[in-house]
Amino acid sequence: MCSEFIYKYYIDPIRYGQAYTLVDTLTYAGILIISVWLVHAWLRKAGVRIDRDLILCTLPYVVLGGLLRVVEDTGMVHSDARYLLITPLIYGVVFFYAASLLILSRYVGSLGRIRSYRRVYGLAGVVSCAGVLTLLAAYGLTTTCIDSGVLITILAMAVLASGVVLAFLRQALHWRFASDPLYLSLIFGHMLDASATGYGIDLHPIHYVEQHVVGSNLIALTGTAFSMFILKLVILIPAVYILERYRREGNPDLWHLVVLAMITVGLAPGVRDLVRMVLYV
Repeated sequence: MCSEFIYKYYIDPIRYGQAYTLVDTLTYAGILIISVWLVHAWLRKAGVRIDRDLILCTLPYVVLGGLLRVVEDTGMVHSDARYLLITPLIYGVVFFYAASLLILSRYVGSLGRIRSYRRVYGLAGVVSCAGVLTLLAAYGLTTTCIDSGVLITILAMAVLASGVVLAFLRQALHWRFASDPLYLSLIFGHMLDASATGYGIDLHPIHYVEQHVVGSNLIALTGTAFSMFILKLVILIPAVYILERYRREGNPDLWHLVVLAMITVGLAPGVRDLVRMVLYV
């Protein structure tokens, strides 16, 4: 009975690319919360200062996760190793990769061989993204295509939506703190996810589908995938308010990691969907 439950809700969805259910969605949400606490404890024990600079230097690894997910979408990986590039396993893979580079760069920095280990850590993430992008571009040029129109359209939608949300927060709600680079990253990541979802389901020649249970039900109810913008705003606006209250009254170290986690669940799938649609995979 127990094994059937595990296969039904956790193993089979990964093996066969099935849509998320309420059970695995809540499970992964719980794992994410626990992971944030564990990473917080590990970084503090390691003496790593958790601040805005560290989070910004980590963002390339969030993008890397989205790009690696597209590598699996293309079918380039034929062995069972491809399961490591599927959610939720890919989050663990990228975490250990990023953590290893953080530890390595910090060690080299302690030897006095580099001026800023954080910059090296961030640059390593950028270089990693460039390498995977090169691989995906080669795949598009030789196997499918690279549709720059899709790229420009989705990015323009995301930028425009982010600008509208930021203007509302600053001008209507007078939340000047919304201009913080981390809040901007949070807003853009989720607007990119909403833009890619709306375009992919309603406008793209390939018939993409929403796999998350809440999003798919909302799309079925409204008849359009662009309703994802509504869902994002319903979550984002209260979240930004609560996050800012917690930053002022709570644990600033933990606040930074919570913001990173929230950016990740928007930006990573947004990047994956964007690149996937540009390559028609």
